[in-house]
Amino acid sequence: MEWINKYQSRIITAQEAVTNIKSGDRVFLTGNVSVPHQLLAALVGHAPNLENVEIMQALTIGAQDYAAPEMSGHLRVNTIFVSANVRKAVQEGRADFTPVLLSEFPLLFKNNILPLDVALIHVSPPDEHGFCSLGVEVGLTKSAAESARIVIAEVNQKMPRTLGDSFIHVSKLNFMVPVDYDLPDLAMSEDGPNEITKQIAGYCAELIPDEATMQMGIGAIPDAVLKHLYNKKDLGIHTELFSDGVIELVEAGVLTNARKSLHPGKIIAGFVIGTKRLYQWVNDNPLIELHPTEYVNDPFVIAKNDRMVAINSAIEVDLTGQVCADSIGTKMYSGVGGQLDFIYGASRSKGGVPIITLPSTAKDDQLSRIVPTLKPGAGVVTTRNHVRFIITEYGIADLYGKSYRQRAQALINISHPNFRDQLTADAKALNYI
Repeated sequence: MEWINKYQSRIITAQEAVTNIKSGDRVFLTGNVSVPHQLLAALVGHAPNLENVEIMQALTIGAQDYAAPEMSGHLRVNTIFVSANVRKAVQEGRADFTPVLLSEFPLLFKNNILPLDVALIHVSPPDEHGFCSLGVEVGLTKSAAESARIVIAEVNQKMPRTLGDSFIHVSKLNFMVPVDYDLPDLAMSEDGPNEITKQIAGYCAELIPDEATMQMGIGAIPDAVLKHLYNKKDLGIHTELFSDGVIELVEAGVLTNARKSLHPGKIIAGFVIGTKRLYQWVNDNPLIELHPTEYVNDPFVIAKNDRMVAINSAIEVDLTGQVCADSIGTKMYSGVGGQLDFIYGASRSKGGVPIITLPSTAKDDQLSRIVPTLKPGAGVVTTRNHVRFIITEYGIADLYGKSYRQRAQALINISHPNFRDQLTADAKALNYI
């Protein structure tokens, strides 16, 4: 088989591979738990020989060496989602943030708006036909790998073989670095949900009908919601990502995907994050299909799922319904991610349920997260025109079709009791009520 000869002839070390990155190149770095750690470490080691290399990425999990101060002038991160390992660099101005909907990020490469010189990716070993799977991160990586001039892949014996639109042939890989290490374990809620999280999850579950198709974001609240769904019937999944909590619902016969109006019988996602148990479960599992993010997160694709439920989180919400989820004032904290993609998609779905969740307070009840106005410089991720359900531990506010006066009253009712009088006074001062 000819592909075997191509495969063997393109095997090199990580140190050799990164010498193909030149000064001034734009490099895509695959992310989530699929970060190619050996290639990234080799790039950091080679960085003193390079100038002005731009690293395009979204959420990455792992070392922050490549965004360290000593990389200035050599490597500069340009991220569309501010993960913890690059947050300090972004906030100090040593790294860049580019706002873009997650559904449109791969299109920047595909449409040559941000041409890619190199893509650093992470794949499973090839099958008998020479196809590698992109494994646990297909969403952002597939189009980047298809668009880059040079593709360098870590080929990991421990990378699951996921199905769907997740394959790339070895003939499309310019260089391959064989590795054998475990993917990072990342439990969504190691300590279990607290009481506030449980209360919010319970309110979310009240809004989820039988035969719903669900999007679950990152964090304790979406994970806790899954634990409230064992009395539901024929649920399905169409989501940016999922984690371990889905497994139990499948095994309990609750999450069947049988009544989905789009891709019936299949869990559809862009990537997965979780533990070794999850990675083993998704391996070669025909129940699960991973697809590019420009498909999974397309609001008009999402809307084809009847009874689409989207659950996302916020940092603060003002009395008109503006949702800030990406920054604390002017300081970038995360990014738009897929929130607006799914909130809008769910709102356009027949019987759809778009939900924003947040605890009512921050800093040990010292600050209300329901606020008269957003902090100066705060980013509006979900606009007041897109928002529908807001949930705190004090209940559900349905803002759809409501006036400023009605919205302010509904949001005050689900704020922490300690802040309701002040919020009422603020609403009056703003002539909302």
